[in-house]
Amino acid sequence: MKNFLVSLLSIFLGLLLGGLVLKLSGINPLDAYTVMIEGAFSQPNYISYIIIRSTPLILTGLSVAFAFKTGLFNIGTEGQFIVGALTATFLGFYFNFNPWLQIPVVMILSCFASSLYGGLAGYLKARFGVHEVLSTIMLNWLALYLSNFFVFIEGFRRPDTETTEFINQSASITLLENWKVSESGMAWLENHTFWKSFLRPPFNAGIFIALIMVFLIWFILEKTTFGFKLKATGFSQLASRYAGINTNLKMTQAMMISGALSGLAGALHVMGVSKNVAVLAAHEGYGFDGIAVALIGSNHPVGVLLSGFFLGTLKYSGQKLQSALEAPSEVISIMIGVIIFFIAIPSIFNWPLKILSRIKKESKQ
Repeated sequence: MKNFLVSLLSIFLGLLLGGLVLKLSGINPLDAYTVMIEGAFSQPNYISYIIIRSTPLILTGLSVAFAFKTGLFNIGTEGQFIVGALTATFLGFYFNFNPWLQIPVVMILSCFASSLYGGLAGYLKARFGVHEVLSTIMLNWLALYLSNFFVFIEGFRRPDTETTEFINQSASITLLENWKVSESGMAWLENHTFWKSFLRPPFNAGIFIALIMVFLIWFILEKTTFGFKLKATGFSQLASRYAGINTNLKMTQAMMISGALSGLAGALHVMGVSKNVAVLAAHEGYGFDGIAVALIGSNHPVGVLLSGFFLGTLKYSGQKLQSALEAPSEVISIMIGVIIFFIAIPSIFNWPLKILSRIKKESKQ
């Protein structure tokens, strides 16, 4: 409960300081937040875009949270995301099976590739004591440059571009993709304006898979012996060893599962939205944003789900500020930074929380 209140207070302070920055920029904060709310929920297609934007954040947030539970800081979610996206593009282009086979094969193999990539950092930590923050930072850049290298492979690269070929239709998880442009689909959508607007973006099955993963990770951590051993390793490696738990194995397994979740985020993004990968000049940020999602969500699967939607909404609606009010693009980043800052030092809220607790007790009396 305390973690939940800390997150709420941190969000409030983030919005408050964001409003202050807007005021200093000569923009009325109330007008700005009105634009953000309308830009997020006033049209069905805005809601669809928010869901699309939130899906990878939920999965990378789960990835970070899962590693945290084992006492590990997986800052390599960005690299694992890239590995998953690249693998999905490669398999989605070169394989062309029946969709019922193609889609699960691409997802599973993408998760497997990124789990090995994440597991490498776990193994280095367990076997040689290499700190996972250092190894995963290096692996992030290695993934980026490997991805750029593979983009230029002859036959995989689209001619005269810096992108790969698109994945086959059989690997796409975009919902009703062909039906939307068929005569019957267009006729039906003309009479149903909500769905016409909602399905205009590349709405896909990724959000449903993300929801399944939220439940699965919660179940593993809270209802299984395996999850108990992972959390025990996170609480105290020494005590866990005395209890007979192979902590080195658990750390490696945790990083493999964490990597698989980030890779799944990358795969779903390719299969449902981008349909290919391009040369990267810098990291896209989905993995790094997952760290913010995990912290805001207190590393709990349900909290990660809610904070993923919150951050996705904030980032999407923040784009409206620039176009509508010419607000500084850095405002949203400042808000997120302030939120994370206060979550990182929860002791700052001890005094106001004690006052709230005292008021609550006095009201009951």
